[in-house]
Amino acid sequence: MSAVEVLERQPLRRFHYILLAITSLIYGLTAMNVMLISVTLPRISAEWGLDRAAAGLLASFGYVGMFLGALSSGFIADKIGRKPTMIAMILIGSIFTGLCGLSPNYEIMGAFRLIAGFGLGGTLPLPGVYMSEYPPAKYRGRFVGIVETAWVYGAILSVVFGYILIPEYGWRAAFNAAYVPLILVPFIALQVPESIRFLEKKGRINEIRSIFRRYGLVEDAERLDLKPQPPQKISVKKLITGEYLRRTIILWMLWAALVYTYHGIFIWLPSIYVDRLGFSIVKSLEWVLIVTLVQVPGYYSAALLLDRAGRKPILAFYLAVAGIASLLLSTTQDISMILLYSCVISFFNLGAWAGLYTYTPELYPTELRGTGSGAAASIGRLAGILAPYATGYLMEVSGGELFYAFLVFALVHLVAAATTGAFGEETKGKRLEEISKL
Repeated sequence: MSAVEVLERQPLRRFHYILLAITSLIYGLTAMNVMLISVTLPRISAEWGLDRAAAGLLASFGYVGMFLGALSSGFIADKIGRKPTMIAMILIGSIFTGLCGLSPNYEIMGAFRLIAGFGLGGTLPLPGVYMSEYPPAKYRGRFVGIVETAWVYGAILSVVFGYILIPEYGWRAAFNAAYVPLILVPFIALQVPESIRFLEKKGRINEIRSIFRRYGLVEDAERLDLKPQPPQKISVKKLITGEYLRRTIILWMLWAALVYTYHGIFIWLPSIYVDRLGFSIVKSLEWVLIVTLVQVPGYYSAALLLDRAGRKPILAFYLAVAGIASLLLSTTQDISMILLYSCVISFFNLGAWAGLYTYTPELYPTELRGTGSGAAASIGRLAGILAPYATGYLMEVSGGELFYAFLVFALVHLVAAATTGAFGEETKGKRLEEISKL
């Protein structure tokens, strides 16, 4: 009997909930570090005299690093394991995000953001990949969706730290919050086991028995007749050939669409409220906090529906509604409607993220899961490189108007919804091994 078969037959235990809490914290605090640039950008732009295009380019430096990190960490995780890769990426992302607060000029901050982005982009795919490999199939969508829901709490923390620290101490102090995730490193090192599926593919059966025994996952672990599963020789080229080609195209399109829209909108939202509506930084962050809080029910609604309605319909519906709201926001001049449409976009865009993070690791076999997920995320980061600059540029050339920038957001959402609904595969309720053989 394989270790995976044993794992799939087990009920939910205390271990699963502890792992859920730790991976959620990893993901949430990484999200906080990603979004700190959003709340600090208005003050940085004012202090250094940046126009919208230059400010957008500064944000984009981080996404160049995130592209490289996402592309690298999946490959590294498939080679040396999920756990050591996660620890290394958290250290890089946290330390260099914190150092942004010490930047003497634009160029040094750009370099710090590039290196920090490598760690942040390398961290983000791993909690979802890791969580997808432990719970039984019927709970997997819910557990992975909840992990990704932690993004919203990290985004809220970035706004809260900005709201508390920036008016009193300046934008540099806000980056001190970036060191908080370092607290998690000893917990990961001591409490989080390596992926069972990864160990099985490496033939490390004694380590699997030790994990079963230590974490109480299986009774009488020593009596189990565990047989190493011969690793499949799967080339990375498999991602773009044969039965995986369509899956890869769908995932790359979804990642590009959601990264472009989320980071294009929410990196700029505080600046939009300051520049377009004439708000103070405090008033702007109050509005951003309201809009960000709406992400909580958006995430949970999608996460709780994934195992009932399925991945495809949730992704398609949530993307479509976010696209319609973006179109409506692009044409309104009413301040209250701008807030309303911002909230609708926030709710449904973030709900789509919950679906995407569940869907991504399900579509690849164990040997390619980290690499495939990392590649998809890295394609998203390419869109992320473009999003802050393109959004800033479109607003700059239109004299601060929102129409063209949000028209693009609408079209991207709607095309992604239609493509997923027409061509995506459903994975609801299936074991990972069953899906990989489709």
